[in-house]
Amino acid sequence: MTRKLIVITAFSATVMGAVAAIKPGNPPDTKYKNLKVLPKNITSKKLSEIMVDEFQDDLGVSCNFCHAENKDTHRPDYASDEKPEKQIARAMMRMTIGINKKYFSLRHPMIGDSTLAITCNTCHHGNPHPDVSALQ
Repeated sequence: MTRKLIVITAFSATVMGAVAAIKPGNPPDTKYKNLKVLPKNITSKKLSEIMVDEFQDDLGVSCNFCHAENKDTHRPDYASDEKPEKQIARAMMRMTIGINKKYFSLRHPMIGDSTLAITCNTCHHGNPHPDVSALQ
């Protein structure tokens, strides 16, 4: 009985020490590679929201539309700039941010913000390429 109590106490102290070492409010140090438009300190939750809401939903595309395949793992290589679609997506994000700043007076617009007047969906309507005939 005494031995169980000692083991449980030691385990509890270890767990409590580990929990105390985690600083509240600070997300784990996730280092995404090759972010050019999105903030370098973006959380994984916010990045996922942008990828799903802005790209998957608004453009009707999946990860492999912009991200090249890693030849070894056959999974998306998120850091690679191999596909031109990734450069186009960055340019489009910069354009969207610029339009929101210039014409809608948003001070610090960011892709994925609910305050944006113009989003990917404004022109794409769920398609990978915008319908340019609607713009003429």
